Amino acid sequence: MKKSVHLTAALMLVSGLFISVQPGQAKEREHQEPGRNPQREHVSLVKALPEKISRFQFDSGYHFQYPDAVRGIYVTGHSAGGAKFNNLVKLMEGTDLNAMVIDIKDDWGNLTYIPEDSSPYKEIGKPYIKDTKKVMKVMEEKQIYPIARVVVFKDSVLANKKPEWSYREGNTVWKNGRGESFVNPFLKEVWDYNVGIAIEAAKMGFQEIQFDYVRFPEGFEHRDSSLKYSMGEYENLKIENVQKRVSAVTDFVEYARKQLEPYGVKVSVDIFGYTATLPEAPGIGQNFSEISEHVDVISSMIYPSHWTSYFGIAKPDLEPYKLVSEYAKLENGKLQELDSPPVSRPWLQDFTASYLGAGNYKKYGRAEVEAQIKALNEQGINEFLLWNAGNSYTPKVDYTP
Repeated sequence: MKKSVHLTAALMLVSGLFISVQPGQAKEREHQEPGRNPQREHVSLVKALPEKISRFQFDSGYHFQYPDAVRGIYVTGHSAGGAKFNNLVKLMEGTDLNAMVIDIKDDWGNLTYIPEDSSPYKEIGKPYIKDTKKVMKVMEEKQIYPIARVVVFKDSVLANKKPEWSYREGNTVWKNGRGESFVNPFLKEVWDYNVGIAIEAAKMGFQEIQFDYVRFPEGFEHRDSSLKYSMGEYENLKIENVQKRVSAVTDFVEYARKQLEPYGVKVSVDIFGYTATLPEAPGIGQNFSEISEHVDVISSMIYPSHWTSYFGIAKPDLEPYKLVSEYAKLENGKLQELDSPPVSRPWLQDFTASYLGAGNYKKYGRAEVEAQIKALNEQGINEFLLWNAGNSYTPKVDYTP
């Protein structure tokens, strides 16, 4: 049995108020090294909510039916709040697509709408979606299943506002090669900040919260000892730094799901596809099996363009059917090892990866999208999401082969 300890940061779920931990409030905790297989078990610092709180149920007033199987698309805040939204709704009406994953907290850390004046997140709101109630009403009328995408630990806005919650290189906040900053998954203050946003999305009527960038920065294993940052409650755990990162990421997911229970939403997590091929991804802290144990839906990003020579495929972008088929077989095996596996709903590629260079990519259209869906379907996976950064999706695709 793993020991659980009290968290010092919590959200007052009944009132919906956001409370952050203040420095110096942490109490001394007991820690236990992972038992059995250390690659499959983390040290959990999460304690279940009191029973009397967990019985509280929030009603947004919107009513949605879970589809026969979610077949969704990614929608930016700009698209959801602009003219493109109507075109995407028509796409839903004219095909077997039935869900939208809408940015609520984007890749830079901004909210894509302006929250109420009383919200602690008012200052990070952007007017991309000017009328969230109108968007939700249309989705309810059309029975388009609404999923809120919340980007968690990639957050340049919060990192620059709270450098002590991020990673510092000298006296400045660290940035990756794309100029993006991350906040620290070891810190409960960061957890609560993001869970609070997820609760706002649930109150808006979203039926599912999809957490993205639930990880440390890529390549963190090469800089974990050079950057300045706090390990918080994980500092004194008698395990390697890799396992500390796995514990922090997994604990966040477990904690977020518990906090969201009173809002009746499902919880999903985006995860790198390659993590299913490893015991765990050492730098970023993602363990496919551990995360899968604490979510309703696992969404592996298996775009063929994002793989190198996996599964014996020299140029995966040229062979979308084979790549997705081989991945699905592997993932099915991993999920079958779990007592209560989540729904598998992978992200598929609906874009052309010309950046791979001549001879390494192909133009993606109807045949390539259908090939990926067919590969999933043959392996018993009926749910999927389509990614196109500009939300321009291939026309005339048969989404139910």
